This record gives sequence, structure tokens and C-alpha cells, in this order.
Amino acid sequence: MAEEKSKVSKADYGKLAGIVGDEHITDALEDRICYSYDGTKQKALPDVVIKPGTTDEIAAIMALANDEEIPVYARGAGSGLTGGSVPLEGGIVMDFHRMDRILEINKVDMLAVVEPGVVMADFQREVEKQGLFYPPDPASADVATMGGSVAECAGGLRGVKYGVTKDYIIALEVVLADGEVIHTGAKTFKSVTGYDLTKLFVGSEGTLGIITQITVRLIPLPESLRSVVAIFDDTNKATDAAMTVCEEGIVPRALEFMDEHAIAAVRDYIQVDLPDAAQAILFCDVDGNASATEAEQQRVREICREAGAIDIRSAEGAAEREQQWEIRRSISPALYKIAPNKMNHDVCVPRSKVRELMRWLDGLTDQAAVPVIRFAHIGDGNIHVNFMFDHSDEQKGEAERLSKKLFTKVVELDGTLTGEHGVGNRKSKYLPIEIPPRELALMKEIKTLLDPKGILNPGKMFS
Repeated sequence: MAEEKSKVSKADYGKLAGIVGDEHITDALEDRICYSYDGTKQKALPDVVIKPGTTDEIAAIMALANDEEIPVYARGAGSGLTGGSVPLEGGIVMDFHRMDRILEINKVDMLAVVEPGVVMADFQREVEKQGLFYPPDPASADVATMGGSVAECAGGLRGVKYGVTKDYIIALEVVLADGEVIHTGAKTFKSVTGYDLTKLFVGSEGTLGIITQITVRLIPLPESLRSVVAIFDDTNKATDAAMTVCEEGIVPRALEFMDEHAIAAVRDYIQVDLPDAAQAILFCDVDGNASATEAEQQRVREICREAGAIDIRSAEGAAEREQQWEIRRSISPALYKIAPNKMNHDVCVPRSKVRELMRWLDGLTDQAAVPVIRFAHIGDGNIHVNFMFDHSDEQKGEAERLSKKLFTKVVELDGTLTGEHGVGNRKSKYLPIEIPPRELALMKEIKTLLDPKGILNPGKMFS
């Protein structure tokens, strides 16, 4: 993180301070360091950190940045896993924690309007108080912001039944690169008026505009929730059980998998009650009306037993359920007990190809020169493959080699390089494996149209 000449002049700093107030802008080194990294552990120092409080302030900041060609990086909680908010070229990091208001929860229209700095878990708790439900559920929901989740099109544990962020965003307020404010979508159940610009900005990773207001669709809160945790002595048995659940027409709220290496890491991280023979675990939640969930829970238990589970547990109440899910949620931090760095790839394949990919990964793991750990939103084919490596160039090179091999296989299986984490700069060089040249060129043309000077999150999405 060597210091370079600042892209924000003293005169520009003064103008920015005039927009937001001296207390909401800083160029102190200790503050800039706090905004220099995300979940990938990459580091790059911004020149300035600014905390706007309104859309008008953001519009004024962007107009100045565009005139002076200063890079701008929108940042939520910095929990991303592909380098999406890392300020690779210095400039301005924009922090949205002052814009943290829930502006509206409308039970009749079943929608809500929020600012980008609202923490997702806080928002979910508020809507649930009114008997409503916002399903997207990334593992980082306790810290992740709504703006960040929209920018990355976050998925999470409940995607198998309820889909991902883009399925719930119906309207946006966006500040473009030159400071112009636009509004997309509508507060209606249906709208096919013109191109769907809302979906264009969802998942655009801050490269097309700054999202300043979000209108989301809500659904009724399910009446009943039941859980099953099944433990297997073989990963293939667990995979087969998961696919059988889906093939029988059961649509779980969540269906999660972890392999023996993930289990070992979690054992070393928290106290867990698991059999010594545990080589894979399935976590399954079903929700809906009480009678349906009871029947589905019993059928899931039967499927797991028939597939060879060595232990099957059903949670009794919310506290026990949370205790069981703590095992799954502890995987990501636990992996750092294995190595200081990881490439966490969230590849996704059609469910019909999950068995083939999982068996192929068995072979890759056996041949790899670095640890390979799998956990998965297996119910929707979203497999998280983690290549763990130390600080040596040799191990990092091996992780890169394995990444390319994985991506090539996934595309052969009609899959995609990223199901929920986004591209950032970690996957940008691999995009041509999946996206044909003309389609990739079209994406770049859209970027140029909306951000001709390339100031919005430069260094991301396209290498």
C-alpha cells in the first residue's frame, strides 16, 4: 500500500468538504487504511473518505469527480469477496453509513423503500415485525448493507426457494457518473414500460452509477419453519440426498452442504457436537404452513436416512436452530485457521449437473497442491470452492491455476463463474471463459455510455 500522489487536490478536498461538511470527510492515513480492503484482503489506499448524507450531496460529489476525473468507489460494509469496493486507483471512497433510513414499509403494497446504508439484517427484522419477509440472506447479513447487496446482487442461503436480490428490487434512485439523478422502475406489481433499467443497475458493482434509494418487493412471512441437519460419512451420499430432496419436488427454504475439510476447520474454530466419522453435512430448512412443513421435514429425514446418513437431527425451537446453523455460518472465518489467504469462488451450475461437478471436485482436491474446501448452497447449484494459500508466489500461482481449471469445467457444465459474489477484480480476467466476445463488447459499451470517463469503480468487472 505504497503512497502515491493524491488524485484529490487541496482545492478539490475543500470543495468536497463544502458539500458534506468538514466532519464528514477525511484524508487521515489511519482512516484511509480502514477503507483500503474488503473480504479478499486486497489493500489499496484511497485518497479521501467521504460520508454523504443525501442524494443531492452525492450528485454534487459526482459532478465534481467527473469534472476532475477522480475515481469514485462506493462502499457498503466492505464484506465483499471479489474486491468490489477496493479503491485500486485511489481517489474517493464513498461511505453510506449516514444514509441508513428505512423510508417506508407499506403492508398493503407489500414494498419498502430504504437508503443504501441500511444494514440488511436490521431491515429484515423491521419488516418481520409487520408480518412481511425480505428473503435475500447472504451470510454477512448482520453487517452487509442494502446498497452493497444490490450492487453485488447478493444471494445467500434462501436462494433455492426465494431467489436472489434482483428478484426483489422493483425501483431505484441512481446518481450517474456526471451527477445526474435518475429514477428507474415503479412501485407496482407489474411494469413493462421501456427497458428494464432497474435490473441493469442491480449487480453492476458500482460501475454504472451510485444507488441512493432502493424500493424492494416484500412477501408474507411464512407461518412455520422447520429444520433438519443430516450428517454423512461420505460427500457423495450427502450430494445424492440433496439432489433427491429437490427431485422429489420439495422446495426447501435453504439446503446447504459442507465437506469434511470445512467440518475440520469449524471443529478447530468453535465447539461442535459432531460424530468423528462426519465427512459431510446437509442443513435443510423448510417453511410454509405448519402441516406442510411438518410433512416435508419428515420426508427430508427419510431421504437422508435412505441415502446413508449416520446422524439426523431436527431442531426444537429457534434457539436450537440457530445453534445448528452456527456451524454453517462459521465456515468462512474458520477457513483462515488453514491458511492466511483464500480464493473463494461461488460457481453455479444447473442442478442436473451438481453431482458431476461435485465428483469432479473430488479429483481436483486429490491433485491440488493447496487445500481445497467446499461448502455450498447446494439446492440451487451454487458451490463455493475455496483454494487456500499462504503468502508464497508458488501457492498463489497454484490457486490461480486451479481457479482457471474450475471455471473452464463449470462453463462446460452450462454453469456460471459467479452466482452471487460478483466479478470485482478477482474474476475479471476470467470473464472471456464464459462470456462471448460480442456480449462482452456490449457490456463495455454500456459502461462507456454511462461512465465515459471511467471514474466509477475503475479496475473492476473488465480487465
